[in-house]
Amino acid sequence: MKQNESADNSQGQLFIVPTPIGNLADITQRALEVLQAVDLIAAEDTRHTGLLLQHFAINARLFALHDHNEQQKAETLVAKLKEGQSIALVSDAGTPLINDPGYHLVRTCREAGIRVVPLPGPCAAIAALSAAGLPSDRFCYEGFLPAKSKGRRDALKAVEAEPRTLIFYESTHRLLDSLEDMVAVWGESRYVVLARELTKNLGDDLRRACWRAAGVGQRR
Repeated sequence: MKQNESADNSQGQLFIVPTPIGNLADITQRALEVLQAVDLIAAEDTRHTGLLLQHFAINARLFALHDHNEQQKAETLVAKLKEGQSIALVSDAGTPLINDPGYHLVRTCREAGIRVVPLPGPCAAIAALSAAGLPSDRFCYEGFLPAKSKGRRDALKAVEAEPRTLIFYESTHRLLDSLEDMVAVWGESRYVVLARELTKNLGDDLRRACWRAAGVGQRR
């Protein structure tokens, strides 16, 4: 690592590096410097990250770290950090750990006394909130809703009385079903904002009452 990024040459550091959520120009200069300088990049999908690195002409060693192997591989990476190697953690898009792998690795690093350095950068939830026109001084991030309707309705019922702005992620093929469940649980008057492709030229967001949003989802 460069001297300004590593204070202790005897032990490596883990860098949490956000990557673009659609527009490659959103990557920060510091993120590029870290990705160029580290000894290893732990990536959710090495093929996807490989394309990102290729775009920015960065040559780096990649290590696959995803939901299916993270608990088993965390100790391997911590051992490398203890040897003095520096590692960057990236997900396919956005900030690692926000509905992406990384929790077990970061926790293991903390328990081992390894320094974890977070870099600021792209996050779909925060980008959507900043443009939603909903109260943003206090909010509740719920991640993805359950895939089955019963589970979704139970989850929605659990936060029905939550006064803070709620943020959910949802896949395109379940969006209409989730909106219909919101109508069933919350009624028709609660407002929602649908945000997609936030950083691309075709990105948009729609503010509608729940029942109208369900109609919008059906048409799209």
